[in-house]
Amino acid sequence: MGLRIGLLGTGYWARETQGAALAAHPDAEFVGVWGRNAERTRALADLYGVAAYSDSDALIADVDAVAIALPPDVQAEAALRAARAGRHLLLDKPVAFTTEASGAIAAEVRRRGLAGVVFFTMRFSPRIREFLRETAAAGGWDGAQAAMLGSALSTDSPYAQSPWRRERGGLWDAGPHALSVLLPVLGRVEEVTAVAGPHKTTHLLLSHRGGAVSSLALTLEAPPAGSRREFLFHGENGVACLPDAGQDPVTAFSAAIDRLLAQAGKGADAVADECGTGFGHEVVEVLEAAALALERRATVPVGASDG
Repeated sequence: MGLRIGLLGTGYWARETQGAALAAHPDAEFVGVWGRNAERTRALADLYGVAAYSDSDALIADVDAVAIALPPDVQAEAALRAARAGRHLLLDKPVAFTTEASGAIAAEVRRRGLAGVVFFTMRFSPRIREFLRETAAAGGWDGAQAAMLGSALSTDSPYAQSPWRRERGGLWDAGPHALSVLLPVLGRVEEVTAVAGPHKTTHLLLSHRGGAVSSLALTLEAPPAGSRREFLFHGENGVACLPDAGQDPVTAFSAAIDRLLAQAGKGADAVADECGTGFGHEVVEVLEAAALALERRATVPVGASDG
């Protein structure tokens, strides 16, 4: 048996994706569950035949790694505690709501030689991973357009009553997914311009190091008939469109577990994962700058937020 892994969180995503993948994974021992609601914790633990914990620190003490499916601010605090206890981390996106918090997690993971993987769902699709590798290698891209116009908060989806999604919107929920496929091809973001549009849509213009410019449209409240997801890169090599992932979230999370297992135990010899906590911190830097640009109605340098 491989790593002993505990799950922090009891919501829909924890139950249907993370818990299901942990329970089925051949090289991970799913030890137990902790959540903020005792009844839901017991129900999820019973579903997968694992222990229900009333104390998150007790669960952290009993495992080698934690998978976290909690709101980003709650996740950030729990992840830092787990890292300080020497536990490997399998985090959801975004890692945190502030660069101070995401940077602290990344630094602790690096300092202790831990494995840290952030579950950017599309990045764990072999089809998308190969596309990004080939597209980045081709080079010559002038920019990209990305649209993630979802209706999760305007329908009866499992996320419709998520408080943090209702407060933070598409920028913080869909934005990490979009950035996870734009940054590997176009490079780091240096400046962000943001504009608010109808249906609580956030429109971003990102200036990437090297000169490329990308535009993003992000919302969780699009009319169902107007919902779409599209990523298009353009440049001297023509146009390249991101393919469909071709797999369900449970399969993707199983691949994330594989990645965590491959990194765990290597200590100082471990190579930072391409979807590691350092990359998770880079994504939060862009999101924080975008939120500030929306507030100020101005262009904001990435990494220059004053909070």
